[in-house]
Amino acid sequence: MKKKKELPDCCKPKKEYKGKNPLMGIAYGIIPHIGCILFIVAAVLGATVLMQFFRPLLMHRYIFHYLILISIGFATLASFLYLRKNKLLSWKGIKKKRGYLTIMYGTTVGINLILFMFIFPFLANITGGVVGAEGFSSMEIKVNIPCPGHAPLIASELKTIGGVEGSDYSFPNNFLVYYDSSLTSEKEILSLEVFEEYPAKIIGEKITGSAIKEYTPQQTQSSGSCSGGCGGAGTCGGGCGSPSCSYNQ
Repeated sequence: MKKKKELPDCCKPKKEYKGKNPLMGIAYGIIPHIGCILFIVAAVLGATVLMQFFRPLLMHRYIFHYLILISIGFATLASFLYLRKNKLLSWKGIKKKRGYLTIMYGTTVGINLILFMFIFPFLANITGGVVGAEGFSSMEIKVNIPCPGHAPLIASELKTIGGVEGSDYSFPNNFLVYYDSSLTSEKEILSLEVFEEYPAKIIGEKITGSAIKEYTPQQTQSSGSCSGGCGGAGTCGGGCGSPSCSYNQ
């Protein structure tokens, strides 16, 4: 049998490079947030050293805006390399591969939205989780955070105060803080360093009965000594001249 002649490399049909765009989009959405995710994990595990390492990242007001831009930048770079690899780096090529590009950018932006709207708020409540909050005072504060991504930071900072049991986060920027009013106060809680960057104000509060000092008048008996004749009311002792008398009114 005669062997088929192989075509030279220049004449072989080129295989199209296929990028794993859904997985790549997810990766590009998550990778920029690794530092924030590690901070939350450290907060849940109580790894103080690791928390302090990543804390400056979250203390930056616009860090999540930058991270979203980084995510989109990764997606753009990957799309550029993909189009160039397949010699489609043109408007015509972009139109031809709009499905690929839509999935790439869609998954990248989508994973960011999932992180901000669901994952970070959920983890904030784990970080500031309250067990047995009954019997504690509580106050609801509104914190000027630019996005829910900062919620875990606020929750972890609140728990650094002795007497604060934890907090419940609710979208977009409210925290219900549970605390023992015999160990801390609203003033001390609101004086946290984090509230210098993200100002907070009280929008509701509840003081438990144990925190209210009730004044109950004590029933007292007034006693005294009097001097008078033996005919005076009371119990008299002594001579008839000037007896000492003790009496109850």
